[in-house]
Amino acid sequence: MTAIDEIAPDLYRISIYVPEFDMQFNHFLVKDDEPLLYHTGMRSMFPLVKEAVAKILPPDQLRWIGFSHFEVDECGSLNEWLSVAPNAQAVCSEVGAVVNMSDFALRPAKGMTRADVLETGKYSYRFIPTPHLPHGWDAGVMFEEKNKTLLCSDLFHHNGNQAAVTEADILEKVRLTLRFIQQTPLNNYMPYTGKTAGMLKELADLGPKTLATMHGSAYNGNCVQALLDLNAIMKEEQDEE
Repeated sequence: MTAIDEIAPDLYRISIYVPEFDMQFNHFLVKDDEPLLYHTGMRSMFPLVKEAVAKILPPDQLRWIGFSHFEVDECGSLNEWLSVAPNAQAVCSEVGAVVNMSDFALRPAKGMTRADVLETGKYSYRFIPTPHLPHGWDAGVMFEEKNKTLLCSDLFHHNGNQAAVTEADILEKVRLTLRFIQQTPLNNYMPYTGKTAGMLKELADLGPKTLATMHGSAYNGNCVQALLDLNAIMKEEQDEE
């Protein structure tokens, strides 16, 4: 089940719902002078995501392919996209570019450090490193400065076939999803560390107006408070390290 929705100006959410997992996998396409695809999706989903991208712009016009951290739903089909789009380059954290992409990607990735900005034309995406949040040494997020959209990866993960965007509270759904995962072999999904609160506060200080979540609805409510409240939920529901 694939759905395409414009959740912010020129930002399209391409969502694939997998009933077996009761989970949405969301990919975000920025339509601009230098188009950006954020989250490649798994290799098995590549044909579906490519078909959806083609409804918005020719896939070979992609210039940037971004992701938060090295994981199959984040960058599993990266090389398929690099093959389709000859001018495209992966963009991720500097750690990810050195540690993972130097061997995994068909072409060198653009590694970003704190406060680096990726210009796509009308839009500017500021990179914020978030090591081990949601998980992985190489993790980071991107913040679009004009419309104040935070591409926040697995943060605010909530299961179910959700609406594309909502202003209703999502935090209870996030809590229930984290609690469920903690009871499975996949526990310690987003371990709470001594640096978690500070990183979430840094993201809140950006003043986002939309949270573009990888699993679940994008959120258009009080995003600043949601990020601060997420800290408490993670601390309560995840194993502290």
